[in-house]
Amino acid sequence: MTDQQLSSTMIEARGLSKFFGDFVAIENISFSIPKGQIVAFLGPNGAGKSTTLRILTGFMGASTGSAFLAGLNVSDRRIEASGKLGYLPENGPLYDDMTPLESLKFFGEARGLEEKLLARRIEFVTDQCALQAVLEKPIDKLSRGYRQRVGLAQALLHDPEVLIMDEPTAGLDPNQIRDFRSNIKKLGETKTILLSTHILQEVTAVAERVLMIHEGKLVFDGLPADLIKEGSLDETFYKLTNYGRDGVAVNAGEGL
Repeated sequence: MTDQQLSSTMIEARGLSKFFGDFVAIENISFSIPKGQIVAFLGPNGAGKSTTLRILTGFMGASTGSAFLAGLNVSDRRIEASGKLGYLPENGPLYDDMTPLESLKFFGEARGLEEKLLARRIEFVTDQCALQAVLEKPIDKLSRGYRQRVGLAQALLHDPEVLIMDEPTAGLDPNQIRDFRSNIKKLGETKTILLSTHILQEVTAVAERVLMIHEGKLVFDGLPADLIKEGSLDETFYKLTNYGRDGVAVNAGEGL
């Protein structure tokens, strides 16, 4: 990899593996994502998506391999790397007794944002995530869609260069999903985004590139259009995850 490529790489996994006793959660996962790219991390439930994201974000250590954010080794420079990262985990933690405004102030202060800067950033993310109508309403009274918006606003509060999201549209209704995807595409104009999903429609809706994982191994890295060259997205997904149309196991590379 050239110096120019290294400088523009915002998310990188180098031979990541994670073992829980004899169980292999992920094995030898490697990829790099350049600045400004929106990438869908696709795979069935239990494939290893969340484990990979937790390692990339520094939430969990790898058994082997290394993770980098904006060129920073996450295990060695976790605090510095976290300043580059906005992370929206699945069912992200929210303090139900707070309002969105109180929550944003709390997390901004925890990140050490100066008072005037924090006020500007709260105003910005409130507008960006359309939280004006619920800004002073208790979080435990909010719909699933608004709770996701609050989580996204928290992830964006410090204006990170990298945004990592785990199943961000899970549990949302069709209108909420449409709004959330529109927001992701807008964010992709200025940020590098990796979003985990098992929803196939998410790929064609927002992604410029697809990484597919199955049974802890990376089985595809390419353009969304490449996934449908040999048929529908559903058919290709089934083939890559070892299931044919009638549920019979097939070679992951067969017919692709």
